[in-house]
Amino acid sequence: MGFAAIILIGTLLLMLPISSAAGQNTDFVTSLFTATSAVCVTGLIVVDTGTYWSLFGQIVIMLLIQAGGLGFMTMATLASMLLGRRIGLKERLVIQEALNEFSLQGLVKLTQRILIATVLFELSGMALLSTRFIPIYGIEKGLYFSLFHAVSAFNNAGFDIIGDFVSFTPFVGDIVINFTVMALIVIGGIGFAVIMDVFYNWHIKRLSLHTKLVLTTTVVLIIVGFLFFFFVEYNNPKTLGPLPLPAKVMAALFQSMTPRTAGFNTISEGDLTDASKFVTILLMYTGASPASTGGGIKTTTLSTILLAVAAVLRGRENVNIYGKRLSWTLVMRSLSIAVLSLGLISAVTIILSLAENQAFMKVLFEAVSAFGTVGLSTGITPTLSTVSRIALVFTMFAGRLGPLTIAVALLQRQHRMKDLCRYPEEKIMVG
Repeated sequence: MGFAAIILIGTLLLMLPISSAAGQNTDFVTSLFTATSAVCVTGLIVVDTGTYWSLFGQIVIMLLIQAGGLGFMTMATLASMLLGRRIGLKERLVIQEALNEFSLQGLVKLTQRILIATVLFELSGMALLSTRFIPIYGIEKGLYFSLFHAVSAFNNAGFDIIGDFVSFTPFVGDIVINFTVMALIVIGGIGFAVIMDVFYNWHIKRLSLHTKLVLTTTVVLIIVGFLFFFFVEYNNPKTLGPLPLPAKVMAALFQSMTPRTAGFNTISEGDLTDASKFVTILLMYTGASPASTGGGIKTTTLSTILLAVAAVLRGRENVNIYGKRLSWTLVMRSLSIAVLSLGLISAVTIILSLAENQAFMKVLFEAVSAFGTVGLSTGITPTLSTVSRIALVFTMFAGRLGPLTIAVALLQRQHRMKDLCRYPEEKIMVG
């Protein structure tokens, strides 16, 4: 309800004439879609952010991105601290769920550290981006562009104000912009718990299992994605083909990272080969890591399922990794998240297929992008009907809150039903 309230406030503000560059009222559905996309840090847009919205409208979008990226409970905790209110047990329990923490101890201090880390990373990104944007746009506009894109990148939002729906394609060969944005995407996407763990425990042996699993999965996905896009798109005349080798490398690396809920692009998504689009869909479905600014089913969910499959294939009773054992309860919860997410994506894809006269790959791409709060598009978002836009609004909202909410709900259900009844075991044939 907190996220819904922020979306509603953002929608009402974006409907005002002062929010549009033309000084006219914006219709409810367009404002709702944009506000939802911003709060859910998705980046799908039906009107160009850089040209349609005024400075006021863009600032509203940036604030919505920041609120959505940090999370409602983090923002509520900040407000309580500023007002001098005491954080009670009920609030701490909700913060624990929102941040996906295992203990109530030190939650308020963790929230303070999250806020400080966010400001530091975003200001650092702004400083680096300003070295490229100021020479192009001047001091005032260059600083504003740097701040907006640093906030958008760290929160994995994918909104840009370059204009004309081009995202970062004009800067495909720019080393500073590419690596600054990629660094912000990765740092924001690995989760605040991992950031804090790495900061306070430099030695790999001291890192928690969660941190090790997140970092391992993230690195593997980036490398595999990079190699795939580099070789498959190498000679594609509409993507990597015309670029010099250094730009090819950066563009392939960027394309490997951006589906992890970031939403920026330096090459045209619509011109990718179908194989590359499908791999992008798989990366978008996976998403970022728990308690991060990103969406998707999360890296740890994917790795838990893969580890369970490997254990079954090897005939092992336990799921082991890095000298630790994962419980089967965790495995079942991961499978539930993955299946329920696929169900949502399937339903939305069917709706889009019925409502739009578009190729199946394009509507599937759009549905997964909305669920994973990614924001990448093959270019059909502005042409979508009202029905499809409302469907995507729901999908973005569910994608931002769904997997975590589903996991908590399943955990509570299991606690209520535990040991109430145990039926006789009987075998069935599977596979």
